[in-house]
Amino acid sequence: GGQGVYLYYLSRELARLGHEVTVLVGPPAPRPMPWARTIPVESLNLWGVRRDFLPAGFPWRIFRPLNLFEFAATRFGFFPEMLIFSLRAMRILHGLFPAALFHLFHDVQSLGYGLLLMKGFGRPLVTTVHHPLTVDFRHSLERDRNFREKYYTVVFYPLGMQGRVIRRCDRVLTSSRETAREIERDFRVSARRIRNVANGLDTDFFRPGNETARGVSGLLFVGNTDDPKKGVRYLLEALPLLPRKVHLRVVDDGLPVKTFAPDLVRRLGLGSRVTFTGKLSPEELRREYRTARVTVVPSLYEGFGLPAAESLACGTPVVATTAGALPEVVGEEGAGILVPPRDPPALAAGIARALESEDQRARMGKAGRERMVNLFSWGKVAVRTVEVYRELIPP
Repeated sequence: GGQGVYLYYLSRELARLGHEVTVLVGPPAPRPMPWARTIPVESLNLWGVRRDFLPAGFPWRIFRPLNLFEFAATRFGFFPEMLIFSLRAMRILHGLFPAALFHLFHDVQSLGYGLLLMKGFGRPLVTTVHHPLTVDFRHSLERDRNFREKYYTVVFYPLGMQGRVIRRCDRVLTSSRETAREIERDFRVSARRIRNVANGLDTDFFRPGNETARGVSGLLFVGNTDDPKKGVRYLLEALPLLPRKVHLRVVDDGLPVKTFAPDLVRRLGLGSRVTFTGKLSPEELRREYRTARVTVVPSLYEGFGLPAAESLACGTPVVATTAGALPEVVGEEGAGILVPPRDPPALAAGIARALESEDQRARMGKAGRERMVNLFSWGKVAVRTVEVYRELIPP
């Protein structure tokens, strides 16, 4: 997922800058990181298999204390994964001290109570928050239809724990000014301890290529179609407002099986105008960006907006909403068109503008590529991150 991508590239760039990096990581693990010492953190994925009373394959391990707590909590609808991960990571660090020399601990949005125990080692504690879970919590409550669903939403999100832990972190790194404002407001974190270092993308991989056959009036959407925050509903409702030749390709991870978007496509009679690609390899995804005429990002909220950034890095313009951090990614250099969220007519009008002229799209794509390289390459993100580390580590 996105956090694994962040961990992979940031650790690589930190190592290139000459730093020694140790990574404690739970499943799903990112790709191999030969530049770092990687230590796996156990996870039984008890939330993912919560429908079985005793998960098959490892019933005896349930009776270890942390596993038993995690097992019991998941059966009542709680999501203790972040807490349990932090405690297991703390146990590993305790075994490494004092032989291992660490100058600083950097958490990636677990914000579990184990981090507070890590402060006992006397090292600075930094966390990265791409967007606070309070955003997901509010969106989930909006779509809940009854008391039972609201109950499970309330117990699922560990907002109390994350709020208490994040206020004890020495620095909080974010990917946008919008995310920084959300953290300051929702978790009552002092703005003095928040640093916007932006997010990164691999601009060497996501770059314009030799593909020249762009789809006939082809639109591209990349994201989880079952996540209401991604706004695919509004894109599908905008499609009938565009000429029939306009075709949409939808890239989703494919698992678990998604139902919302395909059902809506059938109800709107758009079967001949929408293609679902299923899960793609990174190379296949890059080709989709390169061959699309326009990438559409209709999100209701984004802490960064990776599909918009990847598309722009490939030289393909975007039509995006003004929600969250998307205006910060798209910028004001003419790389994309911004429209209000939750507004299918405005979204359709923005797409129509982007499709008007091939010359205009070429100019937008060039501006987007330059912006991504100048602001969001992983090397630049790593340099900004190290600058924050130096605020906390004595010379």
